[in-house]
Amino acid sequence: MKFNGLSAAIVAGAIAVGASQSAAADTLDVHMSIPKDLTFLADSAKLMDKTLRDMSGGDVGLNLFGSGELVPAGEILENVSSGAIPAGWSFLGQWGGKVPVAQIGATPFGAGPESLAAWLHVGGGLEIVQRGFDDLNVKVLACHVTNPEPGGWFNKEITSVEDFNGLKMRMAGVGARVLNEFGASAQYLPASEIYLALERGRIDATEFSLPIIDKNLGFNEIAKFYYYPGWHQPGSADVLMINMDVWNDMGSEKQAMYEAACQVSLAWTLQYAPSAQTPQIEEFEAGGTIVKTFPDEVLAELRVATERVLGTEAEKDPLYGEAYNSMKAFVASSGRWTSLQTLPAE
Repeated sequence: MKFNGLSAAIVAGAIAVGASQSAAADTLDVHMSIPKDLTFLADSAKLMDKTLRDMSGGDVGLNLFGSGELVPAGEILENVSSGAIPAGWSFLGQWGGKVPVAQIGATPFGAGPESLAAWLHVGGGLEIVQRGFDDLNVKVLACHVTNPEPGGWFNKEITSVEDFNGLKMRMAGVGARVLNEFGASAQYLPASEIYLALERGRIDATEFSLPIIDKNLGFNEIAKFYYYPGWHQPGSADVLMINMDVWNDMGSEKQAMYEAACQVSLAWTLQYAPSAQTPQIEEFEAGGTIVKTFPDEVLAELRVATERVLGTEAEKDPLYGEAYNSMKAFVASSGRWTSLQTLPAE
C-alpha cells in the first residue's frame, strides 16, 4: 500500500498541533469489524495510526485489533457505548438496525464517494449522524469512504427481478431490504463468515467490497458471475467510533490530531481506489470470471423499490429522514455544477 502525497497541508498543520503534545505514549485500542490485514479497508486505519504517530513523535497512535480478536464484529458498538472497549472501526451502515440514521452510510442509488465525503464533512451530514450516536455515548469520525462497489458475485445470471426471488444473498445496509422486496433473503454477514457460507451453499450470492478486496476473500474461486454496477453502495463510509468519555478526556489538542489524521485517511481512500480496480477485474476475467452488468430493466425496478424503502425509513425515523433529505439536496445542488462542467465525450 502507498501512503505518499497525502494532503500535505493537513499533515503540516496537524504536526504543529502534535509538537505541543508532551504526554507520554498514548495509544487507543481500536477493535475492527474486519480482519486487520484486509487490503484497503484496513489500510486506511493503519494510515491513520501512522499519521498520528508521525504527528506526535510516536506518542499517539492506534492499537488495532482485527475482527473477533477480542470482541465479535457485531458487538463493537455496544461495547464502545458501555466503555468496555474504548473504540471501534466499522462500516457505518452496519449499525442501521440499532441507530437508524447510520443507514445513510450507504444509500442505494445515492451519493457517490466524493459527494458522500463532501456531504459528511462540508454539508453537515456528520453532525446529523452524530446526533444518532449521542445517546449511546459514542463519538463518530468518518475516516474512510469506499468507491462504488460491484453489484455482487452470483452463481446464476440475473436477467430480471424475478431472479431475486428465493435468492439467499449476503448484503449489508438498506440494499438488503430492497432485494427482499423481490423475494430474496438478503442479510448481513461479517467478512470472516462469507466465503464458507457461499462455499457450503448457505448463501447463493454475496457482495462485499471493491475487486481488490474481494480478491483477498476468494469469491472468484466459488462464484461464476460478477455483476455491475453497485447500485446498493455507490459510496459507503467507514467510521472510527470512540467512547465519548474517552474522547472528552483527550482534550482539544489531541482531538484535533485525531480529526486531522482522519482526514488524511479519508483523502487516501478517495485517491487510491479508482485506478487499482481495473487490473484486478481483468485478472478475474483471465481466471474465468464472467463480468456482467445488470439489465437496464432490473436497475429501473431496483430504483423504484429503493425509493419506496427509503421513503418508508424516512417516515419511521425523523433523524434518518433529515439525513436522507439533506444528502439528496446536497447531491442535487453539487450535481448541477458537475453537469455544467461536464465535457462532451470524444
